[in-house]
Amino acid sequence: MSMFRSAVCRKIKAPPMVYIKGEEMSRYTMQLFMDKIVSPSVDTSAWEWYDLSCKERDNTKDQVLHDAVSAGAKIKAIFKEPTITPSAEQVKEFGLSKTYPSPNGAMRRGWNGITISRDTIHIPGVKLGFTNPVLFERHAVGGEYGAGWNNVGKGRLLTTFFPDDPNLQPTIVDGRNLDNISNAAVVYHNPLDNVEDLAHIFFTRCMENGVTPYVVTKKTVFKWQEGFWQIIERVFNEKYIGDFQKAGLLDKTNGKLQHLISDAATMQIIRWNEGGFGMACHNYDGDMLTDEVAQVHRSPGFITSNLVGKSNDGTLIKEFEASHGTVADLWHMHLAGKETSMNPLGMVVALCNAMKYSGEITKNDAVFKFADELHIAMNECFVHGEGTRDMEGPMGKTTEQFVDAVKARMVSHQGKTATTVSKTPKTKKALLQVDMDAVKRMFEKYDTDSDGRIDMEEFTDMCVKLNVAPLKKVD
Repeated sequence: MSMFRSAVCRKIKAPPMVYIKGEEMSRYTMQLFMDKIVSPSVDTSAWEWYDLSCKERDNTKDQVLHDAVSAGAKIKAIFKEPTITPSAEQVKEFGLSKTYPSPNGAMRRGWNGITISRDTIHIPGVKLGFTNPVLFERHAVGGEYGAGWNNVGKGRLLTTFFPDDPNLQPTIVDGRNLDNISNAAVVYHNPLDNVEDLAHIFFTRCMENGVTPYVVTKKTVFKWQEGFWQIIERVFNEKYIGDFQKAGLLDKTNGKLQHLISDAATMQIIRWNEGGFGMACHNYDGDMLTDEVAQVHRSPGFITSNLVGKSNDGTLIKEFEASHGTVADLWHMHLAGKETSMNPLGMVVALCNAMKYSGEITKNDAVFKFADELHIAMNECFVHGEGTRDMEGPMGKTTEQFVDAVKARMVSHQGKTATTVSKTPKTKKALLQVDMDAVKRMFEKYDTDSDGRIDMEEFTDMCVKLNVAPLKKVD
C-alpha cells in the first residue's frame, strides 16, 4: 500500500470550516482535488458544506445563502468556490424562477466586511509578472456597488439625510436642477467606521511581507474621499511609521506614508514590475486596480481574494476564494467531451489558506503541514514542467492529469518535512534587527553592473567570496 493510501487509516482531523460550492469548471476541478487529494488524507466531518449553485439557490428560495452566511459568522473560516450571478439570459437557460443577486453582498454584510485582501501568488522558480509580493486592501463596503438609482426626467433632485435622533434636524446633502430630459440619478455612501480596522490589517500585512505601503484615492476630485485617507494616515503616524522607517520600507517615499491618485496608481502598477508595494483603496478602485495587477502578474488565477470581516467578539472572519470566475468556456468544452486544462492555483491556494485559518482560530495545527505540502506539490508541478497548458503550452497537463501530478508529488512528500511554499514573510521583529543600510551596501557591492539586480554570474561570484558556494563532489 502506498504511503498516501496508508494515510487514510490515520486521517488528519480538520477543525470546523465552511466550504461553499460553486459552479461549472471551477466546481468540477475542486471536486477532483477533494476526491483524489484532500478526502483520502483529511477527515472533513467537522466542515459545513453549502451549495451556492444557481439551481440550489432557486430550489431553496435562497435560504442556502442565508444559511451559509450564518455558518460563516459562527465558524469564521470559510472557503468559497467561484459562483454565478445569473444574467437574464441565464435565468432562462437554468430554468430559474427569478434573477438572484450576487452572494458577495450578503456575505460582506453578514460578516461585517472590512476589506478584501488581494495579493499576488508567487511560484518559486517560475518568473511571473511581479518579482516580489504586491498587496492590496480593497474596502469591502460602500461605493457604487450598493448604490440606489432611478432614471428620471427634468426637475429638481434633492438628497436629504434624516438623523436617527428625532431632536436633530434633517440635512440636505445635495440639491440640483436637472435640465436634461433623461438622467440617471444615483445615490451611494461610503461607511468610514471600519477604515481604522482596514488600516491596521493593511500595515500589519505590509510589515510582515516587507513591502512599501501606499494609499490610493481620487480625493483631488472626489472630495468626500478625503476621510478615507485621513483615517489611514492617522493610524499610520500613531502606530506604524517608526517601524516602517527602521525597516527601510519608506526609503522610496521620503520617510512617510504616500498618497497616490488612482490615475497615477494605474500607471505605476505597470512600471513597478519588481513588486514590493501595497495599496489600500476604496471599493471600486480596489476592484479595478487588482484586475490590472492580475493581468500584469499573469492572470486572475495568480492573485488571492480574501474577504476579512469582524465578529461581535472582535475575532476576524476570513473567507478565502480565487479572484477568477467559474471558467464557463472550459466547462462547455468539458461538457462537449473535449480535453480541458484548468489551472486551479488560485482556488487551491485559497483552500489551503482557509484550512490554515481554521487551525489558527481553533488552536489546532493539524492541517498546517497538509496545506503546506499541497501548496508545495502544486508549485513543484509548475517548476518541473508538469503544469497546465496556460503555463506549459500544448505539452501541458489536462485538468485531470494535473490533479494526478499533484497527487503523485503529495505521495512523495509523505513523512517528509515541508519546506517553504514561497518567500518567508519578514516579521516585524526580524526586520527591525536587520541593518538595511549594510544590506544595501552589500547588494551594491555584488551588483557589479549597477542594474538593480544580481544575475547568475554576479550571484556565483558573491557565493564564492562569501564561501557559501556548493562545491563539486570528487569521487
